[in-house]
Amino acid sequence: MSEYASGIGPYIEKLFDYRHSLGYSGVTHHATLLNFDRFCATNFPETEELTEQMVLIWLSEDSRIVYERSVAIRLLGKYMCAIGKDAYILPEKYVSMKHNFAPYIFTDEELRRLFSAIDRIRPTVTEPFIHVIAPVLFRLIYTCGLRPNEGRELKCENVHLDTGEILVTNTKKKKERIVVMSGDMRSLMRSYRVERAAFGQGNDYWFPSAKGGPLTSEFQTRIFKNAWAEANPGIPKKGLPAVRVYDLRHRFASAALIRWLDKGDSLKAKLPYLREYMGHNSLRETCGYIHILPENLTQSSAIDWTGFYDLLPEVRNG
Repeated sequence: MSEYASGIGPYIEKLFDYRHSLGYSGVTHHATLLNFDRFCATNFPETEELTEQMVLIWLSEDSRIVYERSVAIRLLGKYMCAIGKDAYILPEKYVSMKHNFAPYIFTDEELRRLFSAIDRIRPTVTEPFIHVIAPVLFRLIYTCGLRPNEGRELKCENVHLDTGEILVTNTKKKKERIVVMSGDMRSLMRSYRVERAAFGQGNDYWFPSAKGGPLTSEFQTRIFKNAWAEANPGIPKKGLPAVRVYDLRHRFASAALIRWLDKGDSLKAKLPYLREYMGHNSLRETCGYIHILPENLTQSSAIDWTGFYDLLPEVRNG
């Protein structure tokens, strides 16, 4: 029996079958489009056409997760059109035009308060072990510079605590890589493995959801933002800087660059290593982190801008 309840449901199911045949993870966008299916079943139960009205109403429900929803619904629209069905395709730049997120680089003090708040996360009815999972999940994303989904969808078979290595799969553009944990992170993961044995049996994911499979992107985002608010009790939520789980990865990259600058290392020589560790497809992506460093550091003699222009001409206008 299908888990989908709306007239759009069969197309969502076919989309995932198609993506699975191409080698994509079966969980990416699953929870998001399942939510859309429930929305359609309630509000447009007989409709089998993906309309602009349906899409825009659904996107407006929750501004916190509009990016995740927009990516998923655009994918569905493109698939339905490709198989000859009437469907609205959300413009590619819809979210970037309305929600232009800039990387937020946490200070040391902000990071300390944030992880302190994460350590105080309480169990929920739907995820009774999140208080065990969250402190390890977010520290792994930060200390290894992972993308949020790379931590959330980490498979048990790819965690090697004997060597400290993690095989990162289901990555952007399918570029698998190996990252090595620090000694402290490795110890934390070992302790977590003991606790996980009490609730994670039968789940292939290192950070399992009580519902089966990995934690959803929406839940991961929600608890992270709640912890950020908890870490800043004196600031109204509307006055807080907008942060994302992805900003832990930005902080990892900027911290690496600052460490090399403090040591007097040549960034031109070091950046290829950072590129490989973070799984970037080009050095241009990695060089982008230089532009978010404090202004006084970008004036350092360790940054040879002429050398960067020779290496990557496009950075000059980027």
